[in-house]
Order: sequence, then structure tokens, then C-alpha cells
Amino acid sequence: MNLYVGNLNFNTSENELRQVFEKYGEVSVVNIIKDKYSGRSKGFAFVDMTTDEAGKTAIESLNKKEINGRTMKVSEAIPKK
Repeated sequence: MNLYVGNLNFNTSENELRQVFEKYGEVSVVNIIKDKYSGRSKGFAFVDMTTDEAGKTAIESLNKKEINGRTMKVSEAIPKK
């Protein structure tokens, strides 16, 4: 399941995010979206969980939880059309 993670602290690393989400199931990919010119985080990421069950558990457990001083928004990612 592909998850959208918003409202991230700009200093949050992919490793930190992986550690947070791995508590709820296996994580296959963590991708923090960065500005192509500055390389700075845009404050959101996508996390791929290997199963839908793990993804749903992560959403229920982590949505509106604080990480690095910011309250995350976690939901199922909406596929691009």
C-alpha cells in the first residue's frame, strides 16, 4: 500500500521515517519529495508498505502523531491519473 505522509519537518530523513513506519510492518520504499533545484525537502513523502494490512495499521497509528516537532498527516496515496 502506498501512503502519503504530509506536514513533515524539513529535516526529517528517509531513515527516520523508515524506522517510524517499520514498527507497523515491512517498508519497501521511503521517498521524501525534494525540490529539484535546492534539494531541500518539500515537507511530504511517500511510503510503500508491503501489505495493505500494514498500511492501514500505519495510517491508524501514525495519522496526527508528532515526529520532529510536526504533526504528520498519513493517508492512502491517491494514484496519479
